[in-house]
Amino acid sequence: MTDVQGVARDHLRVFIERIERLEEEKAALLADIREVYAEAKGTGFDVKTLRSVVRLRKQDNSERYEQQALLDTYMHALGMIAPDE
Repeated sequence: MTDVQGVARDHLRVFIERIERLEEEKAALLADIREVYAEAKGTGFDVKTLRSVVRLRKQDNSERYEQQALLDTYMHALGMIAPDE
């Protein structure tokens, strides 16, 4: 970026404008997501649980099973759930 006064400035401006446009789109999408959660809450769904389900659905099965196994192990160790009989 040697030419600060010419092409490089224009190139930089294009990048900045693209980023700003994407940030605006991201803000709009986040507002839409909040609205959907509010709507779900209004119909009786637990938002915290919905967020957990969305997070879990992003994981592949093996990752989800591993996480659940670790959680079960820790809960057993803390006496929070009874050992299998």
